[in-house]
Formats: sequence, C-alpha cells, structure tokens
Amino acid sequence: MNLKLRFLFATAVVAVLASAPSPAIAQAFTLPQGVGAVTLAWQYVDNTGHRLSDGFLRVAGQSVTTSVDFEVDYGVTDRLSATFGIPYVFAKYTGSLPPPSGLPVDSCQCWHSSFQDFSLSARYRFGNDPWAVTPVVRYIRPSHDYNFVGEAAVGRDLQEVQAGVSAGARLAGFLPRASVQAGYTYAFVEKVLNIKNDRANGFVSLGYALTPRLFVHADGTWQRTHGGLRIGSVTGDPFFPPGEFNTPARFAQRDRLTRSNYWHVGGGLSYSAGPVDVFMAASKYVSGTDTHNGQAYTAGATWYFDLSNK
Repeated sequence: MNLKLRFLFATAVVAVLASAPSPAIAQAFTLPQGVGAVTLAWQYVDNTGHRLSDGFLRVAGQSVTTSVDFEVDYGVTDRLSATFGIPYVFAKYTGSLPPPSGLPVDSCQCWHSSFQDFSLSARYRFGNDPWAVTPVVRYIRPSHDYNFVGEAAVGRDLQEVQAGVSAGARLAGFLPRASVQAGYTYAFVEKVLNIKNDRANGFVSLGYALTPRLFVHADGTWQRTHGGLRIGSVTGDPFFPPGEFNTPARFAQRDRLTRSNYWHVGGGLSYSAGPVDVFMAASKYVSGTDTHNGQAYTAGATWYFDLSNK
C-alpha cells in the first residue's frame, strides 16, 4: 500500500477517534482490493461538566468514559470498502456532589461496562491519488439492550442510519508533504417518544509528513442536532431548567433526547512501522450548548493485511 495513502488513511482514523468511535467511515482514501486494516484503539473521555442551553458551564455531573474500539476495514475492490466495528465501553460518575440522576448506577461511583453498538458501513471512492471524494452509508444497531440512563451509561441504545461524504487531497503542487481531509455525515436516529433527534457531524483535518514515516495533524470536529430538547439554563436563557424536559416521560429520556451541539479542536500524530501504524491524539471542547464539557485522549494501532494473492 502506498505510504502516502497510508498517512491519509491514518490521519482520518485519529481525527475521528478523537471525537467518536468509528474511524474508517471518515476516510476518503479506500484500501486497495484485497487489502484490509484492523484498528484497535483505546479512548479516554473526561467529562468535566455540562454546558447549558446558553453555553454556561455547570461544573456538576462529571463522569469518565473509556473504551476499547475494534474495527475492520476491507477493500472489496480498489474503490469499494466495507467496514465493521464495535466498542467495549467503561463509564462511571466522578462528581463530588450527589449525581443529578439520583440513580444507583451513578451513586456508587463505580465502573459499569458493556459492549455498545455494532456498526456496518460501505464507502465508494471517486478519484485517485492525490485526491478522492467518497460517499458513505452506515448502519448502527445496539449489540444488546444495555442501560442508557445516567452519567455512567455506556451509550444511547438507539438504531441509526448515517449518510455522508468525505473528501481528501495531497497538496502536491503547493506543499508536497501536506494533506487535507474533510467529511460530513447526517444521522437518521431512531425516534424516542416520537421526537426527532437526528444530527449532523463534520470534521476537517490538516496533516503534514515530518518524515517519510511520521505524520502530524490538526483537527476540528463539530455536531449540530436537528430536533431534540433543551434543558434550559440558570439565567433563564432561553428558559429555566428543566426546559423542554417538562414531563416525567421526557425527563427520563433526557440522555437520548438532548439537543447537543458542539465544536471540538485537537491534533495528533501517527507513525508507520512496517505493516503497522501507531497513533495518538487529543481533542478539547471549544464551545457548545446542551452538551458535555471536557477532553478526550486516544491511542491505538492499525495493522494492514493483504489477501489479494498478488
């Protein structure tokens, strides 16, 4: 596999793992036919509080989530790639105050863990080195009926279908060692209480090869929720808590229905060591509403294998 394409492949892995556990769907450059990649990554997310509906930081309800993410990507053809993944997630409430949920899952301040959601995706690439535009479709299904309530929940236990596109290019005529990638996906999420809670996610990543094997990058990621409910804020802007969670049924589903919007920035590096790429990254909250505040750290490796018999 071309080393430059591997760098582009690796930077998308790191950029997306820094914000969400499913890297391959963000990659604009697909693997060659018969070539596969297995990614194993560890991610640590430190939720230091909550941003209310006016963006004010409420330092309460802190939690920690850490996960082991497993994903396999395979080049069905030189342009069509298929991906399967699943994370195993650990979560616990870490706040010094009684948990807002009042639930035993948080009050014990102990770790809770579970497999989260299966994901299956397909990507088709248009273009060749040094550029590519790649549409993607992805289906997410909970691996089982796990707990989704409380700060120590491992996920939302909802099905969704994502559609989007990624684009990438090496800046060969301008900065031969530089590259840029960007992506956008829209998620059609299973409704709860007949309330729409779809979301759009995007990222942009700027990378540079310091050496033939060492690659660094800076990233920005964002999310915009279409639908959902707002919790309100202590200033009364746009209303006081519990805001739009104004019935017991809605309040019980708040972790599934919150209208979470945010911007994150980060960066990382990857190193090619023969058939393996190792990588690490960090990302930090910048701004947002009805969302967690904090930072995330990621480290892992991608192993490449060739079944093409060439």
